[in-house]
Amino acid sequence: MAEKTIWGIHAGKTSAAEPLFLEENVIALGWPALGNLSESKGTRDDFKQYYKQHFPDKSVQHIALNAGQLYRFVYEMKVGDLVVFPGRLSREVHIGEVTGEYMHRPNVHSHYANQRKVKWFAQIPRTRFSQGALYEMGSAMSIFQIKNNADEIIAMMEGKPPEEVNVDESIALVASDIEEQTKDFVLKQLERNLKGLPLEEFVQHLLETMGYRARLSDPNEPSVDLVAHKDELGFEPPIIKVQVKSSPGKVADKDVSALIGKLDRDEFGLLITLGDFTPPAKSNAINKSNLRLVNGDELVSMIFEHYEDFNPKYKGIIPLKRVYIPQALDVED
Repeated sequence: MAEKTIWGIHAGKTSAAEPLFLEENVIALGWPALGNLSESKGTRDDFKQYYKQHFPDKSVQHIALNAGQLYRFVYEMKVGDLVVFPGRLSREVHIGEVTGEYMHRPNVHSHYANQRKVKWFAQIPRTRFSQGALYEMGSAMSIFQIKNNADEIIAMMEGKPPEEVNVDESIALVASDIEEQTKDFVLKQLERNLKGLPLEEFVQHLLETMGYRARLSDPNEPSVDLVAHKDELGFEPPIIKVQVKSSPGKVADKDVSALIGKLDRDEFGLLITLGDFTPPAKSNAINKSNLRLVNGDELVSMIFEHYEDFNPKYKGIIPLKRVYIPQALDVED
């Protein structure tokens, strides 16, 4: 088969448009407030302006993302392109061909009035696809292009049996990608919402969920933002002096040395940053048994471990949901 553009599409967050897709042989997008999208002729930038006129209070990123999806649906998608629809209700992946130009049909469906005719010719159980293909089909966008797993889609469409493999190698990649994206999200939320003192208060709360008593230091005390201890009054060792850096950059050796200089005998130091540490800073700390450096990745790991004990305030700032994802297992030959 000659190379074709393959589009993926979803039927809304609750799959409300899935019956429409399969019964009317169409694919469709919402945004009813925009009316007939074919009235917005012009370039992609013109289309953004058209979108902005209807949603003037939306952010630049929101306008660019949603206007881009609608523009692709109306102007970039062509008759003859392939379309993949992973049905959530049917638990099947439906593959078809675009057979019609854009049309506005509010009489058929008031919310999903932006439509294109398609011819569905394959319905394949989701379980037959690799995890990587399913992950690409599960894009967060309503309409998107499928590129990485296009060959697998074509093979399935042509009725070719999937390759027999003991371990789906894409599982590890998918799981790793999800984990990395979640780490990035957590660090972005902390950086955007908790600068300076608010981040120190968050670290105080984190330490308390770990079983420590923690208090903020005197604002005039340089290099020490928090003091943590196990007993209620803070007399019994170990006493932990904590410095918190809200910058995403690298912490220099001078900051590590400054914290070390604040430690008395039998006291411990903890330096936490959203970013990382310079090589000299790491070298300075490597032989210090009473000093611990925690970078952004390690901080996120601590957050994951103790997240269930967070109070609603911090769960609101870092909204996370527990999910199960595939784990790649080592298989002996």
